[in-house]
Amino acid sequence: MSKTVAIGTTGGTISMSAVSVLGPVNVSLEGHQLVAPLAQWLPDINIKATTLLQLGSPQLTVNNVIEIFNFAHEAIALGADGVVIVQGTDTLEEVAYLLDLLWDREQPLVITGAMRASDDAGAEGLGNLVAATRVAVDSRLSGMGVLAVLNDEAHLASLVRKVDANALSAFKSVSWGPVAKVVEGSVAVAYSPFTRPSPLPVPDTPKLRIPIIMAGLDDDGDTIRAATSNGVNGLILSAMGSGHLPIDLADAAEEAIKAGIPVVFSSRTGGGTTTRNSYAYPGSEVDLLNRGLIGAGWLDERKSRLLLHLLLAKGSTMDEIESEFAKRGRL
Repeated sequence: MSKTVAIGTTGGTISMSAVSVLGPVNVSLEGHQLVAPLAQWLPDINIKATTLLQLGSPQLTVNNVIEIFNFAHEAIALGADGVVIVQGTDTLEEVAYLLDLLWDREQPLVITGAMRASDDAGAEGLGNLVAATRVAVDSRLSGMGVLAVLNDEAHLASLVRKVDANALSAFKSVSWGPVAKVVEGSVAVAYSPFTRPSPLPVPDTPKLRIPIIMAGLDDDGDTIRAATSNGVNGLILSAMGSGHLPIDLADAAEEAIKAGIPVVFSSRTGGGTTTRNSYAYPGSEVDLLNRGLIGAGWLDERKSRLLLHLLLAKGSTMDEIESEFAKRGRL
């Protein structure tokens, strides 16, 4: 019995072509055009393509992601065995994680894209789309939530990052590696499904102001003070090492917390986790936790921002926010 995959396209480099020979690219392909070649490579899979949007991924909004979620949710309700979303790579890791926080179905929801435009001599988009579709119908990956599939690798949405602006191997789960690979047309699965935290509700108030502030040498904290005086809902600090800040920056963060603004700190390194009991000097992670800041664990600053967004949207208390980050950030 053939399986069915619903594919929703939103634009991105994978669906772009050059305006002129060797010129810059722009979105040109709709969903049915993008997936048409799949019939040759995946004749046993019933594919239904829908054009959801035609945007460069930096233009996507939380509302757009909710539209994507609703499309995927309905596709499963109508009998699809898996869903593939096609988008640009610039915000792929963020969209994947936001969808993962919301996704409440066992069937795989797969996100893919491409680093090269459709008419590039080295375009890899078709290969990524074939691999993503194969992953989407693999029952061994059921229950693993949202997966990002590029360069023949499948990554958990909660761990994947774009680590290179240009390379075909731009997406990595730096500290952990992929959960599956596609080799010779078959999916090789490295890990068994695990117990995922319960999905969060789709937000009714998707517009919240949660800036990301990166810690730098000799930072005096004035950026935090400017943000808090301008009516932010929360703050994400991209901290040094495993969660460390200059003292002046830590002082400013504590002031924000006393004003009722939740402050989460992640590691700016791109890999590893924030620690809880390794360092005790002023501005270290122990000091920050004692001041009321919340450690993001394995979540980077972008994923932390999205998790905090959903928690604030549903009215979570400070204790509830800390509990959710402990659950989702410590693996």
